[in-house]
Amino acid sequence: MNYPWHLFLMAAMYGFAGLMHFIKPKAYLRIMPRYLPQPKALVYLSGLAEIVVGIGLCFPETKNIAIWGIILMLALFLMVHFYMLSSAKAGLNLPKWVLWGRIILQFGLMYWAYIYLSI
Repeated sequence: MNYPWHLFLMAAMYGFAGLMHFIKPKAYLRIMPRYLPQPKALVYLSGLAEIVVGIGLCFPETKNIAIWGIILMLALFLMVHFYMLSSAKAGLNLPKWVLWGRIILQFGLMYWAYIYLSI
């Protein structure tokens, strides 16, 4: 298993982000689209998913599954990012250019995960 250090950085990033869903769930509840059912459960489920894919990246047997999981998860999270554009309150009063930048960042993160499929 000779993975580059930045794959483990990615794993740590998703693990940390997932843990934050459990430490600070209110922060994530504020940006959860109101049209989705059971927002608190979705916050915890998304946090658990991030932890699982972060761990999955670290093992050859699960790395590619974790990568596809990350891509799918980030695609689903686009719903949250577009919802944040719907009003100043949903967007945490952030400037629109920051909110659009977050959407662009999602695609960059998807690509970052995708490049590790060939390793």
